[in-house]
Amino acid sequence: MAQRILIGIGGGIAAYKVCEIISTLVKSGVEVRAILTDAAQAFVTSLTVTTLCRHPVYDDRSLWQPTHSRPLHIELADWADLILLAPLTANTLAKLVCGLADNLLTNTLLASDCPILVAPAMNTTMWQQPSVQRNWQQLQLDKRFHSIGPGAGLLACDTVGLGRMAEPADILSYLSSLAHSQGGRDLAGKSLLISAGGTREHLDPVRFIGNPSSGKMGVALALAAWHRGAKVHLVHAPLAEPLSRIPDIDAVAVTGADEMRTQLLRLFPTVDWTIMAAAVGDVQPTQYSPAKLPKIDLPESLALEKVPDILSELSPLKQPHQRLIGFAAQTGDIVTPAKDKLKRKGLDAIATNPVDLPNSGFGSNQNQAVLIDKHGHQLEISNCSKLSMSHKLLDFIRDLSS
Repeated sequence: MAQRILIGIGGGIAAYKVCEIISTLVKSGVEVRAILTDAAQAFVTSLTVTTLCRHPVYDDRSLWQPTHSRPLHIELADWADLILLAPLTANTLAKLVCGLADNLLTNTLLASDCPILVAPAMNTTMWQQPSVQRNWQQLQLDKRFHSIGPGAGLLACDTVGLGRMAEPADILSYLSSLAHSQGGRDLAGKSLLISAGGTREHLDPVRFIGNPSSGKMGVALALAAWHRGAKVHLVHAPLAEPLSRIPDIDAVAVTGADEMRTQLLRLFPTVDWTIMAAAVGDVQPTQYSPAKLPKIDLPESLALEKVPDILSELSPLKQPHQRLIGFAAQTGDIVTPAKDKLKRKGLDAIATNPVDLPNSGFGSNQNQAVLIDKHGHQLEISNCSKLSMSHKLLDFIRDLSS
């Protein structure tokens, strides 16, 4: 995460969500400064934001106070590693597109050269106005601006539709990605296919053979790739947490290995990189009952058959420009079996991670791994967030030699 983040708070009811973002950043050791527009002060107070930032908040009156060696908007622009603008209102959006600078926030934005993340929020009808959409599309052409949202749902005005500001957790993830990429879109033009979650092989509608995979690693990979400009297809088995609605990510939900195989084979020819982060089951019951089996009718021994080996099917289909990456969840010695899997399945690289260590593997928000490519090069990733590990894995894939 960047060490210095400047947050511009716009005038909308969603301003209250920014307080959680500030609090989380400060607790993680990030220096935060905040600018409140005049309209924002109708929704959150200067005292609240000052307390959360552990630093006096700035507003338009600060612009004219002769207490700085240089103009304040220049000092703030030079100070920030990243800027977050949330909520982005229709008014401020129009100012950004026109290059206006009539308050401290817009002056600072014009004077800065760091990446800017914007999170719009407004009434659905306002968002859908042609003038607002025209401004929104124009802003996307400026490579310094990165955007998240808006989402759909029940708004504070009781409208149901697009206009909700992105949730704090999603904004924080994007800020973390921008800190890693420094605002670069090095995966722009790339298409990625990522699998996630643990498949379920059902005996009947309520009983299944499965595994503890939460899908967090695959979802983190999808987010990291999208943050860096890639087109992302995510094929996921059941997830431990609801998937954030991101229109730019093509998410396909499946349950069992057969369904996942069908979707991956369909999408594989269209992508550049495929990353198999899903924990696909190895066996399935030979018989499926469409109705719940009474307990008395459950078999004393369960007949099983192997499920299709998806990676082994994809490997012979790989074209020279494509890269195929596997995952190996292991206990004990994680490297030796991963090298065998890498070679046996014809992969370009593999990420092997321990599932028998604290704060690692299934269900955890953290992970650690050893990355190995087909030439035997290895990179050890120490314990970190799954989003951070995702970026390191994407860097590793990007730099693979043929």
